[in-house]
Amino acid sequence: MRSVTVTLSAVVLFVGLAVSGIGTPVAEAQQASLAQTPPMGWNSWNKFGCDIDEQLIRDIADAMVSTGMRDAGYIYLNIDDCWMASERDAQGRLQVNSERFPGGMKALADYVHSKGLKIGIYSSAGTMTCQRLPASLDHEQQDAKSFAAWGIDYLKYDNCYNQGRDAVERYSTMKQALAATGRPIVFSICEWGSNRPWLWAPDIGNLWRTTGDIRDNWDRMMYILDQQVGLAQYARPGAWNDPDMLEVGNGGMTTTEYRTHFSMWCILAAPLLAGNDLRAMSNETKSILENKEVIAIDQDPAGIQGHKFRDDGDQEVWVKSLANGDKAVALLNRGMTRAFMAVEAIDIGLPKADRYQVRDLWQHRDHTSGGRIDAGVAPHGVALYRVHPMSD
Repeated sequence: MRSVTVTLSAVVLFVGLAVSGIGTPVAEAQQASLAQTPPMGWNSWNKFGCDIDEQLIRDIADAMVSTGMRDAGYIYLNIDDCWMASERDAQGRLQVNSERFPGGMKALADYVHSKGLKIGIYSSAGTMTCQRLPASLDHEQQDAKSFAAWGIDYLKYDNCYNQGRDAVERYSTMKQALAATGRPIVFSICEWGSNRPWLWAPDIGNLWRTTGDIRDNWDRMMYILDQQVGLAQYARPGAWNDPDMLEVGNGGMTTTEYRTHFSMWCILAAPLLAGNDLRAMSNETKSILENKEVIAIDQDPAGIQGHKFRDDGDQEVWVKSLANGDKAVALLNRGMTRAFMAVEAIDIGLPKADRYQVRDLWQHRDHTSGGRIDAGVAPHGVALYRVHPMSD
């Protein structure tokens, strides 16, 4: 979420290593072990905003299990803004809103863990969160200790009310504080791409937002996709570009558009954080979010972010290299009419072969090709394939 706009010093681009704590054994070991594939889970903000409470989080934990989301790989249940009380306690510690979360955060974390899930929480690298509640700037060590004591597994760290202070320093201080707790906590840097975080955040966090917030409409989703061009080189296991959370199932786009949204986020090796009401998920939404063949593209262990291979205006070809040598190919039609699209296997980096196996990841069907990968693609649609050469 974002309620303020700030301009920070360009100095952040070269001071990162000096202040980030790189080289401390605890920090290095902790970061190296986390998010080896893009994190998958659910976040409360896109659907519920501030309308959250303990019962909702328990219900979502139950739904993550009963709907099959957990078994599809969605492990993190992340509570966004508005969980905290309006003031710290007498010792300066963050407190949960006792009306919304009467059982406290530790008991809620224990419940989430009992479901085979992990729990995430939210703060901001500023004096207040985006909703003007207490945040963690200059309280990093104290708050990190609280998060660890509660059993938190993931921290989304926003950028509101940051007082114009250096971004690398603010985020590095929290990175060090988390590492000092000894608890592995995935660190999600949410500074909206304001200071080109891909240049410094890989040494500080496990994922970093590359843009402002997504919204549940086609134009905004496509705008965010466009901002990812040129960033693939910065992603690697343990450190991911984050084009923001998923809107699949929230009602602002068509099923075709949601399928495109999900496909392109998987080509990008993006974190997959669902944001819909899992308690009332349609079969269409479930079939998108739980498509294990598409998820496998996102979660490929090589950790290579896909890139735009060709741009023909409304028609684009995106390619992602996979650990076993296969290529994932997305034929994206941004236009308003159906389009025939094609690309040659050898042109996208596959070795020359007489035949190729082409797996349609939405239709779950295979066909063989002499080299051409093609499809008639619906308006605002995508054809998504996994392709490899066949041996005789």
